[in-house]
Amino acid sequence: MKTTRLIFGRLASAVLTAGVFLSVPAQGADLPTYPVVAREGRLIPDTLNVPAGVRFKITVRNEGHDAIEFESLQLRKEKVLAPGAASFVVIAPLKPGEYEFFDEFHPNTGRMRIVVK
Repeated sequence: MKTTRLIFGRLASAVLTAGVFLSVPAQGADLPTYPVVAREGRLIPDTLNVPAGVRFKITVRNEGHDAIEFESLQLRKEKVLAPGAASFVVIAPLKPGEYEFFDEFHPNTGRMRIVVK
């Protein structure tokens, strides 16, 4: 009898947990996505134009031979990527203006700005 209750309790818990996960929208689904490539100390493109008030994703792929540190002090985002690695950052809706990202390992050449209109 205890075994049956235990199995039923675990099954009910699993069904409830699955229902919660299935009802939550996937993170990052349907976000506008802007690709950025890091290559030989440069961030390409050097400017992204994005609409104000819209959450978006930046995908970053390191095609260079050195590690990069894709960073924005203003937006408090940072990703370190080994050569050949890729990742992304999700940016909360921004007010109109300009925001900077840079490669901390290549600060003189690895710069990119986001122009929000």
